[in-house]
Amino acid sequence: MSNIIIKTAADIEGMRVAGRLAAEVLDYITPFVKPGVTTGELDRLCHEYMTNVQGSVPAPLNYCPPGYTPYPKAICTSLNDVICHGIPGDKALKSGDALNIDVTIIKDGYHGDTSRMFFVGPPSILARRLTEITYECMWLGISKIKPGAHLGDIGHVIQQHAEKAGYSVVREFCGHGIGQVFHEEPQVLHYGRPGTLDVLQAGMIFTVEPMINAGRREIKEMPDGWTIKTKDRSLSAQWEHTVLVTETGYEILTVSPNMPAPPAFITQPAAVTA
Repeated sequence: MSNIIIKTAADIEGMRVAGRLAAEVLDYITPFVKPGVTTGELDRLCHEYMTNVQGSVPAPLNYCPPGYTPYPKAICTSLNDVICHGIPGDKALKSGDALNIDVTIIKDGYHGDTSRMFFVGPPSILARRLTEITYECMWLGISKIKPGAHLGDIGHVIQQHAEKAGYSVVREFCGHGIGQVFHEEPQVLHYGRPGTLDVLQAGMIFTVEPMINAGRREIKEMPDGWTIKTKDRSLSAQWEHTVLVTETGYEILTVSPNMPAPPAFITQPAAVTA
């Protein structure tokens, strides 16, 4: 627990702004996601919107954790069997594709991190169901967030829902603490046992971002050193919000006018304090 940073009121205000801006990039790019556009063009549009309109910085660009080469683009575009960290490029989207766009921006030193699934034209029944179940997984995990709960409670409810649907949870990648640093403690696993791992307390901020595979959970790293695919080539889906632990529950920080509505089973509003 000692490495988890409890955010101050000023930190929280900065994170609200950063979270809103990250979500607004996804609102902005939505109409451009259609057959024929390349993932590189989506990256260019997002990059220009961040820098020219928002005055924000794309956090992934040249991000270089130990053992990696610098990430070369402003966003991640993970298509079909790509689980995460897909690098935008020359690939043109086609009808039936399922695409995750993951955006992290930096504004005034604070990071906002969120991702959404997009369908290119009409989706297959499998892609639609996997995407819906993954969205429910994220929200079920978020619904467990309140002071005194455990990180294991989040992972457990996500794993139960995914596996009940016949899907699998990626183990190698997880949610993370976030603030003035892109990735900090705690690690937020999307599987686990209730009542285990760190106890949540007000002022913690972290992402919930389950990666759910239609097939098996095993992954395969591509030669570019970043792109992660399902080993069995099955579809994968992911959604992500950045969440604050409040005195009474949680607050979604990555909110925007056109963000998808929470599932009907979520009773606590994803309120933003003015």
